[in-house]
Amino acid sequence: MRKLPLTPHEVLFPGLVETSPPPPAYSYWKTVARQFRKNRLAVWSLRFIIILILVALLADFLANEKPILCKYEGKIYSPVFREYAVDLGLSQWPRELLNAEWNKLRYDWVIRPVIPYLPQNLDLLNEHGVSPLSHQVVKSIRWRHWLGTDELGRDVFAGMLHGTRIALSVGIVSMSLALLIGLLLGSLAGFFGDEGLQISRARLVLNLLLIFPAFFYSFGTRGYALHDALANSFSSFLLQLLFSCSLFGVFLAFGNGFVFVFKRIPYLRKKVKIPVDLLISRFIEIMVSIPTLFLIISVSAIVTKPSLFIVMGIIGLTGWTGIARFVRAELLRIRNLEYIEAARALGFREFRILVRHALPNALSPVLIALAFGLASAILTESLLSFLGIGVPAETITWGSMLSMARQTPTAWWLALFPGFAIFLTVTTYNLVGEGLTDALDPRGKK
Repeated sequence: MRKLPLTPHEVLFPGLVETSPPPPAYSYWKTVARQFRKNRLAVWSLRFIIILILVALLADFLANEKPILCKYEGKIYSPVFREYAVDLGLSQWPRELLNAEWNKLRYDWVIRPVIPYLPQNLDLLNEHGVSPLSHQVVKSIRWRHWLGTDELGRDVFAGMLHGTRIALSVGIVSMSLALLIGLLLGSLAGFFGDEGLQISRARLVLNLLLIFPAFFYSFGTRGYALHDALANSFSSFLLQLLFSCSLFGVFLAFGNGFVFVFKRIPYLRKKVKIPVDLLISRFIEIMVSIPTLFLIISVSAIVTKPSLFIVMGIIGLTGWTGIARFVRAELLRIRNLEYIEAARALGFREFRILVRHALPNALSPVLIALAFGLASAILTESLLSFLGIGVPAETITWGSMLSMARQTPTAWWLALFPGFAIFLTVTTYNLVGEGLTDALDPRGKK
């Protein structure tokens, strides 16, 4: 190839010739982040979600009857931090502060939260729904109810701040459970397909013979214990369920320990293919056909003590199907790529290839499903709270505050603020999901 002639500047000053720098190399996730930042609406939605997370984490420091820091009878206390330690069993309240009425104590000096109320505090002087714009009977502007009160005199602003924690907790916990189940089942279905997973006939026969008695002794005979635990509290039910699952696993592990005995028979030593994709796909179709709302209502009918954890668990146990489908579709594409074939040629085990090489490259669509799933979980919790199902009556949530507005149609603030918070939160999560969809679209990367 013939070189171009040098310019006079290049001949006289060869050392000062300017060369164009190579284009910057971006990793996959940096490219996704750059594409996401182009969507300004999605970026501002993400910033709003970060603010919501901070409000949820700092709710006790923003709205609380207890001071953040105070000096009482010559001693310095931090009641908010002390409450955390007491709840964890790491400390106890001093005798002079045990069952104290915090708003009536005479402090040497005190630093209070912005809103000096808890959602459960009753202000009897401002009950029957006081508007944020009307006159309020308070000692000073420091004690004003900036968003009004409900029928019982509870501060709406405090309920909004602490309701943020409940809404985000339901979304995060339920979708974490859904993520765990969806990744497990979706990866098995997509990576192994109907012919990739093979086990010996001896192991298959033993597991088929043991699975029914193991299920009977682990869950069937312990049905009354599980039912009583569920009626008592969710934590006790979780412990009983964990014990039953452990018992089920011990039964199967004990039976599989005798596989080597049956493998001596040539017929039982041969391997058979397990149609994992077919089984999991049919199971996903069954789960999709179960209405989540009716399932929560049915469980609430047999539970004597409603709990938010039950709501989180049911939403998570029924909301994993979308994640599983995304992961399955992605792994069906990835499992035949060259680097997976190279890992197999090097002799790596299938599960190692799945966990370390295939699954990390299939997580991109999961982010989209998580964003929309969080919005759906928050909306479901708000609907249940509005209907008074599955959520303890003493728990103040955005949905329960909306439900109070039905009892007092003239209390516009009880409908406006919680309703707007639900609308804004669900919309921002959906906008983040749409932004991730555009950012992860390979046709948009240039």
